[in-house]
Amino acid sequence: MMRASPARIALYVISALVLVYLILPVLIIAPISFSSARFLTFPPPSFSLRWYQQYFANSAWMQATRVTLTVALLTVVIATPLGVAAAYAISQSKLRIMRIIHMALLLPLVVPIIITAVGIFFVYAKVGLVATMSGLVLANVMLGLPYVVISVLAGLQSFDPAQEMVARSLGMNRLRSFFAVTLPQIKSSVIAGGIFAFISAMDETIVALFISGGQFQPLTKRMFTALRDEIDPTIAAISTLMTAASFMLVLLASTRQKRSG
Repeated sequence: MMRASPARIALYVISALVLVYLILPVLIIAPISFSSARFLTFPPPSFSLRWYQQYFANSAWMQATRVTLTVALLTVVIATPLGVAAAYAISQSKLRIMRIIHMALLLPLVVPIIITAVGIFFVYAKVGLVATMSGLVLANVMLGLPYVVISVLAGLQSFDPAQEMVARSLGMNRLRSFFAVTLPQIKSSVIAGGIFAFISAMDETIVALFISGGQFQPLTKRMFTALRDEIDPTIAAISTLMTAASFMLVLLASTRQKRSG
């Protein structure tokens, strides 16, 4: 039996410590969400579902949940076809301007989110989109678009464009050949990109703090406000549900990409 080298053992130890550090907040928040105590306490004195019941029975929390899900779904509906079209154009064109467009589409991942949020706020203040559903959706489409572009570009790299050329030589136009030949083979990458765009819209906090308000407040902003005004384990229950949803969606996206690979 081969013995692991000290360097390999050190790598395993460091990786384990990083994983523990990343999941430690979840390991604390999840038990707190089942606490019977009135305030956030760890470890919980006893377990109860009262905070989950309070979340589902509270009309304000349910309104914020509807806003979050609506924004996330509309973000996917808009960002996915735009991202697919952009990724296809970038992969097919050899023009230098496409490199610039590619870099511009990825800017939301590079620019600090606080700067992006401030910029969006000032633009929205001038055009009247602050505290509106359409403003939230447009902002999240911009933030979610890079995930779709990256995912679809990865799928297009493993696709043989000669297959589409054959379809076009048989009389199909470019659009029809894309839907008939290319899209079915990269659909896993498209779905994965849409899932990541959904997660991005569902979890976005900083931009929501600047541009949302009134009846159009997503869960993340309402949670921030609740933490500022009064801390109770309802926040832990919502955080646990959102973390579980994000984990399942990421697992689904990674599974789809592995199947496509």
